[in-house]
Amino acid sequence: MTDLVERVRRRLADTRSDLTSASVAAAVRGESGGVLGDEDMLNALTVLRQEFTGAGPLEPLLHAPDTTDVLVTAPDQVWVDDGNGLRRTPIRFPDEAAVRRLAQRLAIAAGRRLDEAVPYVDGRLSGSVRLHAVLPPIAPSTCLSLRVLRPAAHTLDTLCDRGTFDDEIAEVLHRIVLARAAFLVTGGTGSGKTTLLAALLGRVPHDQRIVCVEDAGELQPTHPQVVHLLSRTPNVEGAGEVTTRDLVRQALRMRPDRIVVGEVRGPEVVDLLACLNTGHDGGAGTLHANSPTEVPARLEALAALGGLDRTALHAQLAAAVKVVLHMHRSADGRRHLAAIGVLENNSTRITPAWTHTDGWHQAASHHLQTLITSSRTH
Repeated sequence: MTDLVERVRRRLADTRSDLTSASVAAAVRGESGGVLGDEDMLNALTVLRQEFTGAGPLEPLLHAPDTTDVLVTAPDQVWVDDGNGLRRTPIRFPDEAAVRRLAQRLAIAAGRRLDEAVPYVDGRLSGSVRLHAVLPPIAPSTCLSLRVLRPAAHTLDTLCDRGTFDDEIAEVLHRIVLARAAFLVTGGTGSGKTTLLAALLGRVPHDQRIVCVEDAGELQPTHPQVVHLLSRTPNVEGAGEVTTRDLVRQALRMRPDRIVVGEVRGPEVVDLLACLNTGHDGGAGTLHANSPTEVPARLEALAALGGLDRTALHAQLAAAVKVVLHMHRSADGRRHLAAIGVLENNSTRITPAWTHTDGWHQAASHHLQTLITSSRTH
């Protein structure tokens, strides 16, 4: 069967005909001499259809309702994360060349190049799938990573029902939004940062306009006044790039009441902090961090990419961000709010006001209560 599929592949490449079911079936009959039985013909067509369309044998995994990541580390090592941690699947590729062909075809679909000259790629596929691939010799074998970006559309009420936090904390979060206190949602990969941010944006009063800047359209808050701006990677010629930083600057000209950056990961932090310090209260974003106390150092590193030194960053941060909400994903896959931190007055030290394990911390919780009752509520 493998030899037949390879001959059919070459025949289709030579004829350069459109890849329809009829053309593939005709190529199979031509290469097999018309002696294939119905079952063999069906198997050949299935393999070839996977070869030339979508994500090939990975398609069923990507379409499963709970899948977040599909990872290929070798032809016989296909892994999936469906919310319960990584597990190995029975899916196998015929050989290394098959994985490489799939990675290159997906790169082309994302408008990117993947070959010996450019042995890695990062791009977006239709259907809200983020693609990353690395070719040998950078990796021992072709590594393919597909992240399924599902729209974050939960409300605070549904997150409360799912055990992300209790009713008391839900009310505190609601008051943070109404007080227009700028906040960051932090946590590791897959911890639920974007989901919490979308839920909080759903509590923004409906007479306020939200402009969301993202590199993938994950934020889908239940709100009538949301404008989505999506960054764009360069094409195969290296032209046409639109960065997150470009879009933050454009957002300032769109009469925003609140500017939101889906994920702060580069020099755009400079522009975000600048706009939070120039009258755009209530802005927000997400940030990869292992704990709230790591946030200042993380922002320092990102601000340096934008030409902002440590002293200037801390001055901007102290005046802009008021609250840090930290999400955590446990070993069993459950996500919960682990801590609420506040920035102390005139400093960038983040002090826990509440933690999932210890409850309220008196001094910092008093500072949080003062913040959400004295800030603007209109």
